[in-house]
Parts: sequence; C-alpha cells; structure tokens
Amino acid sequence: MNRKISHKIRRVHRYLGLFLGLQFLMWTISGLYFSWTNLDEIHGDQFKNLNYQPIAFDSLISPSSINHYEAINKIEIRDIKKEPYFLINDSFLYNARTGKLKNKISQEDAIYIANNHMKEGLEISSIETIYETGKHHEYREKLLPAYVINYKSNENIKAYISIENAKFQTVRHRDWRWFDFLWMTHTMDYEGRDDFNNTVLRIFSLLGLITVMSGFSLWFVSSPTIRKFLN
Repeated sequence: MNRKISHKIRRVHRYLGLFLGLQFLMWTISGLYFSWTNLDEIHGDQFKNLNYQPIAFDSLISPSSINHYEAINKIEIRDIKKEPYFLINDSFLYNARTGKLKNKISQEDAIYIANNHMKEGLEISSIETIYETGKHHEYREKLLPAYVINYKSNENIKAYISIENAKFQTVRHRDWRWFDFLWMTHTMDYEGRDDFNNTVLRIFSLLGLITVMSGFSLWFVSSPTIRKFLN
C-alpha cells in the first residue's frame, strides 16, 4: 500500500515539477536580480541631474487675470527656455508674464527641459514624438503625446517629456528594461506587469504549493524511519 501511495505521489510530484520548473527558475532568477540591483540605478538616477533647482521668477501676473474657461484647482510654475509658465490643472500652459496660452511645447522646448533634468555630457542622437503606447511599452500609462529624446550611449538611454504639460516624465535605459522584463516574469502579469492578483499567478502559486507538499508527502511515505515509527 505504501509503495502504491509513494508511486502516485512521485508521479504527481514529477509532472508538477516538470510543468512548473521553468517558472520556478524564472522566479529564482528574477528574485536574485532584484536583490542584487540598486533601485536608484534602475530608475536611472545615474543619468539624471539630481542637483537641478528650478529658476525662481519674479514680476509674474496674477493667475486670476488669466482668461481661463474653467475653475483653477491646481497651479504650478514651469520653466520653458528660461521663461515662466503657469501650468493650470495639469493641462494648460499660460505665459506667466503675458497670460498667453501655449498649446504645446516644441522639440526645442523639450530638449531644454531634458537638459535641465539629465546629467551633463550626454549627447542627443535624435528626438521623436509618440502619440500612443501599448501595454508593454516602456512609457505605458503615462501622459501622451510625448517627446522621446534618444541619447548616444551603450545603455540606449531615452528621456520622455510630455507635450501638454512640459513635464520631465521619466528616463529609460537598458537595465531598466531588463528589470521590467524580469518583473513581468516574476508577477506573471503578462498584460500590464503590476497586477499581483492575476489568475495565472494564483494558479501557479497554488500548484507550487501542491508540488512542495507532494515532496514532503513523498518523503513521509518513503522514509524508513517514519515507517518504523508507525509500525
């Protein structure tokens, strides 16, 4: 009877291990990568000008004098080529001295903003505009349209500037992309990366628990010490 039980458990354990082995390997590899990497470097801090301080402006007009069609619930100051702008409600740019609306920033404006936020010495290779991104794009779930500023580097560095609000959004580079890929394999959210409650992860976690328990059960029914104790 013990041999039959042991044989059945061994078969379950073997096939579960074969089915789950690749995912267990990816969990281990990604976990090792996360534990051995510096998150600040993954975020690209080594490419940023962390000492950047925005310019302080004076002689600005009152925001209440701007002919804006909706109530103002949020306002910020933006520096665009050393000219002050009010960013109203996260969407509208008005010159803070003339009150004139700026519909969108130019490529030259974006380069100026990027130069403020990025480390000196990086050479721009090209600039492009993106209007939409997929679920797996490195700029997913951020404000569009945006300028993508590409830099000459082995790390394939890209800076993203949103066109509507003139905000430096993020920087992406080679190590971040590796982190993002491994994060996807770790969470098993192959749609958007960050959903820990997805069905695939739940199924594999449950099967992983069954695999471990089957291993303990196999040891229990196969151990001469246990059999001797039970007899």
